[in-house]
Amino acid sequence: MFPSRRALALSLSLLATPIPALAQAAPVLAAQPAPSAPRLIVTIVVDQFSANLFNQYRSRFTGGLKTLADQGLVHANGFQTHGLTETCPGHSTVLTGMHPATTGIPANDWVDAETGQEVYCLAAPKNTLAHGRNTDNGPVGPDQLEVTTLADWLKDQSPQSRVFAVSGKDRGAINLNGHKGDGAYWFTGGFGLTTYVEPGQTAQNRLAPVAAFNARLSETLKAQPPAWTYAFEDCRALASDWTIRDAAFHSTVPPANYALDSSPQLDEMTLAAAEHLLETQALGRRGVTDMLGVSLSATDRIGHGYGTQGPEMCEQMHRLDAALGDFLNKLSDMPGGALVVLTADHGGSDFVERLAARGYPQAHRVDPESLRGVNAQLRQRFDLPADPLQPGGSGLLVADAEHRALPEPLRTQVAETAVELLRQTPDVAFAETRERLLAEPLPASTLNPEMLTLRERMRLSTVADRSPDIVFAWAPSVVSGGRVGGAVAGHGTPWDYDRRVPILFWWPGATGQERFLPIRTIDIAPTLAHVMGVQTPRLEGRCIDLGGFGTSPCPAPGP
Repeated sequence: MFPSRRALALSLSLLATPIPALAQAAPVLAAQPAPSAPRLIVTIVVDQFSANLFNQYRSRFTGGLKTLADQGLVHANGFQTHGLTETCPGHSTVLTGMHPATTGIPANDWVDAETGQEVYCLAAPKNTLAHGRNTDNGPVGPDQLEVTTLADWLKDQSPQSRVFAVSGKDRGAINLNGHKGDGAYWFTGGFGLTTYVEPGQTAQNRLAPVAAFNARLSETLKAQPPAWTYAFEDCRALASDWTIRDAAFHSTVPPANYALDSSPQLDEMTLAAAEHLLETQALGRRGVTDMLGVSLSATDRIGHGYGTQGPEMCEQMHRLDAALGDFLNKLSDMPGGALVVLTADHGGSDFVERLAARGYPQAHRVDPESLRGVNAQLRQRFDLPADPLQPGGSGLLVADAEHRALPEPLRTQVAETAVELLRQTPDVAFAETRERLLAEPLPASTLNPEMLTLRERMRLSTVADRSPDIVFAWAPSVVSGGRVGGAVAGHGTPWDYDRRVPILFWWPGATGQERFLPIRTIDIAPTLAHVMGVQTPRLEGRCIDLGGFGTSPCPAPGP
């Protein structure tokens, strides 16, 4: 059996002194005056952690998520405001204070109209990967992110401050580390934590902060190979059998296609790595403000692979809660104070077959013939040799057989006709050309995210030269694709089950408070910057008064 979270932390951590539990430390800390500003800011992003999941398991949490929910400032109605709710754009909003339309990150990838080649959201061809192999998403870096982040503003004002981020995914770590952070690390198969190496840098130097962690992790995994077994009886009761696209799916633990990076162990390893950086880099203990970003990827991979309402996600929620409890214990006696914010890059939904069986008969997978019919009409009307509509960049491209954009004015003519046909197609909720959306101003940043129209949500996801020719969405609980052994469920839609996320602020000694009115992930960066005393550029998000660490009320919003 794989070592428990506590055993893993003990084997990987360099800490020598036990830290008292939160239950013991909190009363003492609560009696002390809150510091004027924290010395450590910890940003935790749980990938695909919808407000629905948070609320569903809230009464069952006993660890870190219970601490955050009971002692923190709870915004259960947080929002990713935009419409195309994917990992890279969602992460790009958290510490920039900007929507994806401004960050320049509309999706996890897009297609270059001239070459027809797919471009990863954080592609950086000039860089290399520290582990020496061109794996994962290839050479990456923050270059595609077109705005600065809280980490960058801090480093400009306080160069001696340290900024690190760790994740199961490169796009989780890099977005939280910003352009000027000291290290963004993510797990890669058969190696441990890796990072990107810019020209003039060496892999050895870039990996130095995590070299000891990687060595310990390798030894631990050799001694106790990974495994996933039931640990919670309420989860075992959820096991069941389903048919997905004519394939049998047995929902149980361990899953038939078990992999370490699609199990709760990924987040446990990520939090152990965060603890390693916390201790070895003396974060928050050097008289200046430091930042640590932690992006936890397992919820997303489990949601895609097995859905959100089975034993797999149940086990993940319990184990994530326990692992976060251990992690918060490490922060409970931070001498200069620590401020934690936890949110998500997007939400998610269960696979449609289980939704349909549980009272939502409209949930289904679309008939692929529907788009084929639109393509057939376009080919005939414009005398085209190949289907012009092709999936790409979380929308539809208007392109030739090599995925290159059709010449103008043909491309525009085909796109506008396609939009008319798509709007008449069953299950299509939204279709509009990129150019028409870009011609409209961004929605006012003061708008309540619950009240945004579908069109306004999609506008906030649209980026010139990167968004697809046709920005597109299926109706609620309607999906395309999906297969057993791959992705049976997902996200990426403009519907609230993908947009609503928890936003929780906590510090040791905080008094629990429920805040039911909505805020947005773009409000996190200006809020933290105000607490830290960091100057910001003009942002689309607004500062939220926290109390506690806030030295003064947030400034009044500008005109």
